[in-house]
Amino acid sequence: MNILYLENHAVFAEQVTRQFLAAHRVTVVPSLSAARSAWASGGFDLVLSDYDLDDGKGEEFVRECRVACPLLPIIAVSSHEVGNTALLRAGASAVCSKMEFDRIQQVIGGLAP
Repeated sequence: MNILYLENHAVFAEQVTRQFLAAHRVTVVPSLSAARSAWASGGFDLVLSDYDLDDGKGEEFVRECRVACPLLPIIAVSSHEVGNTALLRAGASAVCSKMEFDRIQQVIGGLAP
């Protein structure tokens, strides 16, 4: 699976990618602008989005993705309930808090058609 992962904490992103997402091809981006640039290259099967990013809030990108690809699985991955709630309102399909990232494969599997 080709995953676009919006996360501005590089060490955290590297650790969880290695530990929980190693079976996937993951593109990690720290900002909305980098996410938009990566998105333009196409081919993502799933988006993981944090809420607080370097240049804005993840909900902006989630809304854009939802308009462009209404059926694309998007998972909110903030460590804060407020952030995850905002991402869900913006169109995220599910939530996997950073505090429960060991469940990410289960959450991804629950979104499969």
